[in-house]
Amino acid sequence: MKIERIDHVVLNVRDVEAAAAWYQRVLGMQRTEFTPGKPGQPPRTALSFGNQKLNLRPADTDPADWPTGANPARGSDDLCFITTSAPDDVIAHLRACAVEIAEGPVRKQGALGPMTSVYCRDPDGSLIEIAAYPDV
Repeated sequence: MKIERIDHVVLNVRDVEAAAAWYQRVLGMQRTEFTPGKPGQPPRTALSFGNQKLNLRPADTDPADWPTGANPARGSDDLCFITTSAPDDVIAHLRACAVEIAEGPVRKQGALGPMTSVYCRDPDGSLIEIAAYPDV
């Protein structure tokens, strides 16, 4: 077996509407609704970007209705998104969106080598890293 890529990540959130609005406004993701595999369940919310998506799972959802990790705590995620924008532009955008910068710009090591990262937090407290590789 060979793993090719990550398809989606599920975020446990307090408020799906607030989380979706933040990811749309701050990170420019596209909101979509999808029907889960089990009949009779309400539509779910996802945020698409590139060839990936984030599914937003209300943290109080019964795991029998939507299986999740052993500790479905909201705000426990640490996600890194790659941008084609320069770090100074990322900082300016976050400030324009009234998003507090937790750290950065700082040099980090990504999957493809050195990169420059800026950190903030989503409405649930998850750590969001927005990074650019040097060719930006």
